[in-house]
Amino acid sequence: MSFQDSAHLAIRIRRSADEVYDYVSNPENLPEWAAGLGGSVEQRDGVWWAESPMGEVQVSFVEANAFRVADHTVTLPDGQRVLNPMRVLEHAEGCEVVFSLFRRPEMSSADFERDGQTVEADLARLKSLLEF
Repeated sequence: MSFQDSAHLAIRIRRSADEVYDYVSNPENLPEWAAGLGGSVEQRDGVWWAESPMGEVQVSFVEANAFRVADHTVTLPDGQRVLNPMRVLEHAEGCEVVFSLFRRPEMSSADFERDGQTVEADLARLKSLLEF
């Protein structure tokens, strides 16, 4: 895997796009499939918080929508906000989940590569959980 400034990582899942979208857009499910946000998740005063390797982070998903856009912003402990574009696309054999990864200015090439590998592992875990 070789990245420049962005990467679009995808996996096909033999399950309906609506079912997969409902699952990935629910913050309560993050611990089951998203390693970076997988410690624990809880809602406090209408805000979702997750334990991560960086400490507690805030997770905000876009409003539920008919386009199956599951974009979410992660606010890091230092206040930096990281947008994570994510789509669930209908496919003849189920759906395809696409996650767009952007290299932040402070990230080394090795850090970006590790992030990409983590996202790929998360998508594989998602597939193993949801595919029938």
